[in-house]
Amino acid sequence: MKSAQTFWDDTAARYAKSAIKDEKTYQKKLAITQAFFRPDWSVLEFGCGTGSTAIVHAPYVREILATDISGKMLNIARQKARDAGVENVHFQQGTLDNVELAPQSFDAVLGLNILHLLEDVEAAISRVHTLLKPGGIFVSSTVLIAEMKRHWRWLIPPMQILGFAPHVSRFSASELITMLVNAGLSIDYEWQPGRESIFIVARKDTAGR
Repeated sequence: MKSAQTFWDDTAARYAKSAIKDEKTYQKKLAITQAFFRPDWSVLEFGCGTGSTAIVHAPYVREILATDISGKMLNIARQKARDAGVENVHFQQGTLDNVELAPQSFDAVLGLNILHLLEDVEAAISRVHTLLKPGGIFVSSTVLIAEMKRHWRWLIPPMQILGFAPHVSRFSASELITMLVNAGLSIDYEWQPGRESIFIVARKDTAGR
């Protein structure tokens, strides 16, 4: 199986041209997230891909740091931001566990369509908790591999061997919620637009626990 960076570098140009599969659902997620935002907020998005969502959210917050493992994805993202005239989104290559970030430095962390692609989901959620200010929110939207139909789950390993699929972690909605709660986050909003995906807004305790 290809490394994550190689896989997403190889996929970047094709990914940038792909259309959003469910525009109505995507717009609802944007609206829900923006309802939580405040103009003075500092936001982190990890696994930002080609930056489209960060650029859309930019007018609603003070600044966004958007990171991704793929340099080629970020090159596309930077061009998109320039074309849109967006100056408060900053892009940095790296992963959630190797970019140097100060604890309690973000009002919101976004992990969109990324948690199921991580090898250690619990460690990622714990890191998010550390990075959030007291009362800050973690917005996640993820595929639930464990909830997919069996024949799709069986197809993943051979696709990975052939280089057509990245690493995936298999967890259910209840397992994800348990990981969030165990990390010290409470669920403010939960929505499943379909059996195989979930959108969650989780909040860090105002006391910072």
